[in-house]
Amino acid sequence: MQQELVRTLITTTKAGVIGAGSFGTAIANLLAINMDVLLFSRNPATVASVNGSHRLQEWDMHPRIKAINDPRTFCRECYLIFPVVPSNSFRAMMRTFSPYLHPNHIMIHGTKGFDTHPIPEDELDQHPLDRTRVSTMSEVILQESTVIRVGCLSGPNLSREIMEGQPTATVIASPYEEVIALGKASLNSPSFHVFGSEDRLGAELAGALKNIIALGSGLLDGLGLGKNIQAMLLTRGLQEMIHIGRALGSDSHAFIGTAGIGDLIATATSDKSRNFQFGVRLAKGESYRQIRDTMSELAEGIRTLQIVRQLSKTYKLHVPINEMLYKVVFEGYDMHRAIQFLMRYPYDIDVPADL
Repeated sequence: MQQELVRTLITTTKAGVIGAGSFGTAIANLLAINMDVLLFSRNPATVASVNGSHRLQEWDMHPRIKAINDPRTFCRECYLIFPVVPSNSFRAMMRTFSPYLHPNHIMIHGTKGFDTHPIPEDELDQHPLDRTRVSTMSEVILQESTVIRVGCLSGPNLSREIMEGQPTATVIASPYEEVIALGKASLNSPSFHVFGSEDRLGAELAGALKNIIALGSGLLDGLGLGKNIQAMLLTRGLQEMIHIGRALGSDSHAFIGTAGIGDLIATATSDKSRNFQFGVRLAKGESYRQIRDTMSELAEGIRTLQIVRQLSKTYKLHVPINEMLYKVVFEGYDMHRAIQFLMRYPYDIDVPADL
């Protein structure tokens, strides 16, 4: 019965994507293989380009994609919606769309970061944070709208590789079976496979926290260091991700799957990753502000690093990699000294028994 309903929805309704950045564009093109798609953008030039020439920046857009900048019409025509906007503007986006959303909508977000409303962006380092003041994007959707069936899209999703048609897989995590089923039916293609998971929180935390380690991996690459030290960073970094995740309410299962290790390897080893590139540029001498002001899209790991720093203080977490990266990025700490500190850090055993 559910399979018949899913097939009916795929063939009779539109999917909607909010956000015409690189990942939103990639998701829209994937969806268009299976169904008609509305792509929301606030930028009139983007809407005109997609509808006029079926191109956006350097990419050809699928002919089944139509761009729109009217939230009311967008929500009326789309039953399944994929919000893909930066974490620092996610809540504002939800408040724009909330008047037109209803409990029958399904939302599957693709944003890998945290929300700290009402703390302003430039005051993140000045406020103690705990789990009550840090929200995942799923929680923001539930807080700001009447939508009930919510999921997240997480995994090794480098936008350029998806747009090039290279094979990959992802995870849709949700406590609702119909969210996973509809997400799979709408996104599965010969080059894109969707796994399902009930652990939405774990998938969201893994997707956000791995961006910090990817930033550190870029630093190592920018310094000209090799794969041995990179492998050490990823291994110890994954353990810190699990440690932080547990403090925020998740177990370790999602971290050792596609949304965890899979996404970590892709993001922390590819020059197509914004977080990796941020680290490379920092290691080569550019300042934090120079890089931030010249990147076309937000490197989510920077903001996540600030948030995790405050959470680690609150919960008294021993996360030396995160701490050293914070000092390097925001306090100008010498990168080589940071590496030497981590090399000498007294890790008692390789893998803790309770990991």
